[in-house]
Amino acid sequence: MNQTPPAASRVRPPRAGQSKGQWAVDGKTPLNHNEEFKAEENPLNVRQRIIDVYSKQGFDSIPDDDLTGRFRWLGIYTQRKPGIDARQTSKLDAGQLSDKYFMMRVRIDGKHLSLEQLRVLGSIGVDFTRDTADVSDRQNIQYHWIRIEDVPEIWRRLESVGLSTTEACGDTPRGFLGSPVAGIAADEIIDPTPTIKAISERWIGDEQFTNLPRKFKTAVTGHPSLDVVHEINDISLVGVVHPELGPGYDLWVGGALSTTPRLAERLGAFVSEQDAVEVWAGVCGIFRDYGYRKLRTKARLKFLLAEWGAEKFRQVLEDEYLGRTLPDGPAPAKAVGDADHIGVYDQKDGRKYVGFAPTVGRLSGTLLNQVADLAEAAGSGRISFTPHQKLLVLDVDPDKVDALVEGMEAIGLTAHPSPFRRATMACTGIEYCKLAFVETKGLAGRTITELEQRLDDVELKRPISLNINGCPNSCARIQIADIGLKGQLAGDDFAFQVHLGGGLASSDREEAGLGRTVRGLKVTAEDLPDYVERVTRSYLDNHEGDESFAEWAHRAEEDALR
Repeated sequence: MNQTPPAASRVRPPRAGQSKGQWAVDGKTPLNHNEEFKAEENPLNVRQRIIDVYSKQGFDSIPDDDLTGRFRWLGIYTQRKPGIDARQTSKLDAGQLSDKYFMMRVRIDGKHLSLEQLRVLGSIGVDFTRDTADVSDRQNIQYHWIRIEDVPEIWRRLESVGLSTTEACGDTPRGFLGSPVAGIAADEIIDPTPTIKAISERWIGDEQFTNLPRKFKTAVTGHPSLDVVHEINDISLVGVVHPELGPGYDLWVGGALSTTPRLAERLGAFVSEQDAVEVWAGVCGIFRDYGYRKLRTKARLKFLLAEWGAEKFRQVLEDEYLGRTLPDGPAPAKAVGDADHIGVYDQKDGRKYVGFAPTVGRLSGTLLNQVADLAEAAGSGRISFTPHQKLLVLDVDPDKVDALVEGMEAIGLTAHPSPFRRATMACTGIEYCKLAFVETKGLAGRTITELEQRLDDVELKRPISLNINGCPNSCARIQIADIGLKGQLAGDDFAFQVHLGGGLASSDREEAGLGRTVRGLKVTAEDLPDYVERVTRSYLDNHEGDESFAEWAHRAEEDALR
């Protein structure tokens, strides 16, 4: 693997000589209102006000800086008010778009959830959220329709089983991605569980990192499939074997998508399990102290890395934050196996784990409870979620796999999905999101069903990933999909801008790269099944040898992609 994958960045470094709001350079004077309310107090202090005041006095008692600002530090956002025309998305402010109900994220941090924890998550969905519960591509559970009056009881239930919403959102170290098969996979390089646990216990909720320039995303894996999308996180620790020091991690920094995507870079440093907590805190500290706070559109770590480069970033990390030099280390080997873990696999203890595909991550409280019952009947005591909106049942007795698969199929969760049901992702979309222009999850479900019928006559050697996003912010990773769709306002109507040929390192792809766009190509929701069928058949008719869809899409003439 090269240090910087091709087509890795659309981020430009800032102009020299301008104040960028870096604490270590420009001082800590707040340069915008977001920085002002963070400086006034630790945003996590709002928790007690929610418990003592807002849950008792109701929604209208909440001041704006708490409602649209500090609530995020507890994983809570207002959701979109129903009935607002999508044309108003960019015209109304957040208050006008907001309903009096909340979205809530529960941070999982890559943990394997016990059946007790799963049933608590299910009970919250049934009792408080109109039976909503989606698996996000950050391995979180996301609820909707939450009333402020119910938040303390939801927290009580979560905390009774060791779960939390602390720093699930906000300018904080948000929920970590961890290999969903950590500690159990037969082909694991290193178990990241102790590392994730140690970082989380030491730093989540610590005031040193509750005021970052913006969000800070972490991914840790020891699995050879590279199953935590490490190239698009602010910091990633990727399992490798050092020829002298043994198993540990390769350090990547500065990845993120949104409207200015940039793939992470290797620093070339080897991180032992013993050093991982300190190195993580060092990278987070660099972001806190040197990240750009003046403009929120430039406040992610990727912009600092674009200015500094990997060599300077490593030097500052070692000199100012660690006080020692990290050993050089190897890059991750080429990925082996499927990163989504769909299907039946061997565990190192002789049991099995089975991966299932919810349709674009959509579950419910009722379904979570049903999954717990089916897992228990199969001899399992725990499940995990994946960064691909999937669900795994772990520790399954080999002689009970078939019964589990059959039972899960009956509730709409399949271990043998069609290519598009397996490889389609979608963000929340206009159903609940204040930033969205178009529907996503419902559209994705209908499109998958249509494609399963239309393309029943073809065989795809590899699934073609289809990622649908309701706005330009790329929560559904449009730039790294085979077919990525960005919802936007097009004149007086709505359409998707199409990105083609993106992807991350996988068993089918040596290096990550961003997708290309085709001039003038816009696809409406109504035409989406037609377009995906057309471009899929064009690929099947015109690809050469074992060429993947992404390889073909990058070399094809534009007419073949329309």
